[in-house]
Amino acid sequence: MATSIPPNAAPSIIDVHTPSTSFSIVHALQEESLDGIYDKLSRKSDAATGARGERIGPGWIKYLWNGGVWNLDDDSDYSIFAWRHATTQPPTIHLKNPNVPLPTTGEGNKLFYLYRPVSPALSAGVASSTTRSVSGKSTRSKKSTKKALSINGKSVHHPEDNLPQYKKDFMKFNNENGVRTVVGSIGAVKGVRMLLKNGYRHVYISRNFALRNGFIPADAAPGLYGYGGLVNIGQWPITLGETTTTHSVYLSEETHFDVILGRAFMERRGIKTDPTDLTNVVCLDTGEKLVIEVVVLKDGRGEIVTVT
Repeated sequence: MATSIPPNAAPSIIDVHTPSTSFSIVHALQEESLDGIYDKLSRKSDAATGARGERIGPGWIKYLWNGGVWNLDDDSDYSIFAWRHATTQPPTIHLKNPNVPLPTTGEGNKLFYLYRPVSPALSAGVASSTTRSVSGKSTRSKKSTKKALSINGKSVHHPEDNLPQYKKDFMKFNNENGVRTVVGSIGAVKGVRMLLKNGYRHVYISRNFALRNGFIPADAAPGLYGYGGLVNIGQWPITLGETTTTHSVYLSEETHFDVILGRAFMERRGIKTDPTDLTNVVCLDTGEKLVIEVVVLKDGRGEIVTVT
C-alpha cells in the first residue's frame, strides 16, 4: 500500500546565498531541527560560508517572507520558519558571518538579500512609510507629506482627511497608547488577561503569576527560574476562543501583564490584525474573531506607559 508523505517531511533542497556565493543543502523541515541546519552549514568549506573556522549559529541566518527579513536564531524562529514553508516551495536562506563586515570593494553575490536591487515600488513605500520617533509618537517624513499633498502638480487628499476630527483623534490615541488584550486560559488557569503583541518573540508568563499558580516552585530562589536569563518552563496549553494550542512558555520579569502572546503564538494561530481598528482580530486557523479589549497603561503619576 502506498504511503503518503506529508508536505516537506521528505528532505528538500534549501538554497543558501552568502555575500560571495550560493549553494544548496538537503534538509527535512519537519523531521530535522535548526541545529541540523547549523551542522550542515558548519561542515561546508570556509570559502562557501565565510565561517573562518567558526561554528555557524544564532545571528548568522536570515530569510525573506512577505517583504520582510526574518532571523533564524532559535527553536521558536525555526518553528515559525517550518510552518511558513510547510506547503510552499522549498525555502531560501541567507548566510553571513556576523563578525565579518561586507566587502567594500568588488561585486557581491546578487542573490544575497543585501545586494538585491531595490524596486521602485519598495523605494516609494519606504519613502512614504510611517516611522516611530524616540518619543513614541507617530510621524511622517517631509518627503512623504509632500507626495501625499501633490501628484503631478495636482492637489490630492489623504483618505483620512475625510474622517471627523474626533475619529482621527481616537485612532491616533489608540495606535499610540493602546495595546490589544484578550482573555483566555493557560494550563488550568482560566480568565487570564493576556497581551497580544508581535513585538515579542515567544509566549511569556510573569514571575508573580507563575508563582501564584504553580508554574514554578514556591521556593524558587534568586539565580533560578529566569533571574540568570531567559528560561523555558515547558509546553503549556493556551485557549483563546474555542481553540486550544500548545506552546513553549518562557518566564518573564514583565509586571504589567500575566501572560504575553508573542510572534510564536500569533504565527501558530494565524492571527490577523487590522492596523486601523485594534479590536478587529481574526484567527485564520479557525476563522474565529477574538474579543479584544484595548488597554492603556498608566503609572502611579497618571503618565501613560508605552508597551513596546
